[in-house]
Amino acid sequence: MKMLVLGAGLQGSACAYDLLQDPEVTEVRLADIHIDHLPEFLKPYSGPRLIPTPLDVRDHEAVLALMRECDAVMSAIPYYFNLDLARLAVEAGAHFSDLGGNTEIVVNQKKLDAAAKAKGISVVPDTGLAPGMVNILAQLGISQLDSVESVRIYVGGLPQDPEPPLDYQIVYSLEGVLDYYTTQSWILRDGKPQNVTALSEREAIEFRSPVGTLEAFHTAGGLSTMAQRYEGKIPSMEYKTLRYPGHAQLMESIRQLGLLDLEPVDVKGQMVVPRDVFISVVGPRLTKPKGRDLVALRVTVSGRKAGAAKTLTWELIDRYDEERGISAMMRATGYSLAITGLLQARREIQPGVHTPDEAVPAEKYIAELARRGVHITQVSG
Repeated sequence: MKMLVLGAGLQGSACAYDLLQDPEVTEVRLADIHIDHLPEFLKPYSGPRLIPTPLDVRDHEAVLALMRECDAVMSAIPYYFNLDLARLAVEAGAHFSDLGGNTEIVVNQKKLDAAAKAKGISVVPDTGLAPGMVNILAQLGISQLDSVESVRIYVGGLPQDPEPPLDYQIVYSLEGVLDYYTTQSWILRDGKPQNVTALSEREAIEFRSPVGTLEAFHTAGGLSTMAQRYEGKIPSMEYKTLRYPGHAQLMESIRQLGLLDLEPVDVKGQMVVPRDVFISVVGPRLTKPKGRDLVALRVTVSGRKAGAAKTLTWELIDRYDEERGISAMMRATGYSLAITGLLQARREIQPGVHTPDEAVPAEKYIAELARRGVHITQVSG
């Protein structure tokens, strides 16, 4: 199998590493506009199987040429490129998956379904951690009950050793985090989709020691299209992000002060975007080269089975890989993307455009993560 990974950042590099562990993969092209520096865990593989490739994804002819030479494409670049990339993959006849995170883009990718089927290839957007892993687990719970009353999804990437004032470190794009903190979140209430404000409806969630008490609050993107898919079928469905207590209140205050706004303002005669300034100033302070992270996740599906009330719960607590220098967020997100690409290349996902909850076989996916040391545990049900 020949695989193309778009984006040589944290998640793309982890995806490439994971693909290289599979003996069926004969070639991994890791493409990015800047590809002159590989992380240490990839350097031993540079050679015939790992080919760093300069590429600007805005150059559609160059992208098409690369896609035509591979079996599957995995996109780990910003979400706003993914609709064009999915179109190009369908044109090239290559399987395509991405980390997604923007539901409107997924809705538009769905319009490629007939074209993808005609080419005999699959497109799977939103296939990272959240959306992605959590949606697969939620669907597993839904499929095991006769009727479902509620779906609750909680997930967060956190520092193992939090430092004030935000008790947070960058584990993926800060730009993406701020999008989630400022965009309305889709949920289901009384079976109907509705928007709620990001950072709102905070609640305490307990995890086993040493993680302890975390706070959960609404953010955008995590449900992907599940809220629309189960409209009128499941009364309650929501996704919340996990952080250490107090984080959401601080970020809400920062948002209320306008520091996350996208509308330019005049600063001493220069027009500047407040969010750009925030990222430039705060980003370096939240970048912890020696920081160790963890991923905490809980998915709870409640309903009825054979006439009795039943609750199914899955949890994951994963930590930084000290041996390889791969963060927990890279493992959970990049490995998830790689597993999806491999399933597509092996044609274990049907042609067409499907979200992970619609197409990824949950039991196999969980087993594949376990082989990589990422252990999802069913704690109830």
